[in-house]
Amino acid sequence: MQAHRFGLGLRREHYRDFLEGDVDVDFVEVISENFMVAGGQPRDILRRVRERHPVVLHGVSMSLGSADGLRPDYLARLCALVEEIDPMFVSDHLSWSRIGNFNSHDLLPLPYTQEALNIICNNIDQAQEALGRTMLVENPSSYLTYSESTMTEWEFISAMAKRTGCGLLLDVNNVFVSASNHGFDPLDFLRGIPMNRVCQIHLAGHSQGDGLLIDTHDSAVNDAVWSLYAQTISRCGPVATMIERDGDIPPLAELLAELNLARNLAAHKEAA
Repeated sequence: MQAHRFGLGLRREHYRDFLEGDVDVDFVEVISENFMVAGGQPRDILRRVRERHPVVLHGVSMSLGSADGLRPDYLARLCALVEEIDPMFVSDHLSWSRIGNFNSHDLLPLPYTQEALNIICNNIDQAQEALGRTMLVENPSSYLTYSESTMTEWEFISAMAKRTGCGLLLDVNNVFVSASNHGFDPLDFLRGIPMNRVCQIHLAGHSQGDGLLIDTHDSAVNDAVWSLYAQTISRCGPVATMIERDGDIPPLAELLAELNLARNLAAHKEAA
């Protein structure tokens, strides 16, 4: 029987801990683009960490929603990294960030239309064929919606997973943030996606902006997101759960204590 797994993002502040100590995690996750240049210190560090822990490669620049397709050079560099590291998962986002020579360096939302669905499915198919493996696609947080949308986000994700066979990286914090920003019930989201396709979960903190919640990854997971996580794992069963922290990064011990909250919640759900 598959068991829950629990991990952390590998951040520069904690390299020494992971290279020299015995860190109690089942895996680490890294931002793929930070390690896609062959050779050099970052790649060497990742190889050494990989000797101790399974690694998840999480991308932020594939731009799966780009209408002009994926970049062959990007795919080639990612494939080389995958070949070297043999990651547990390869993931990216249900978003776009690039068109032509323009790159927003942000995860921009898609309209949930048939045309956008066709584009993202074609791009996922291309990526999975190049990688020779199933990839995971993450739901992003969003701050606007499109009047052109003909589907809900969860209907779009369900259709995408069915057509491409991709797995899902379910960011529970992003569900909470988007639900708050757009006025939908986060449980409708959980009920609407194919939970059997969820392979990994992200947990993170967010901040209150001007009338919106912002997915900032610079604070601890709050109680409302923990509650939604508990409901999520009762629906999807054992998965890989990770705490994301990208700003105001605390000592590793603090993140490990937070990760233990996820372990305890999962153990409680299994015992219930």
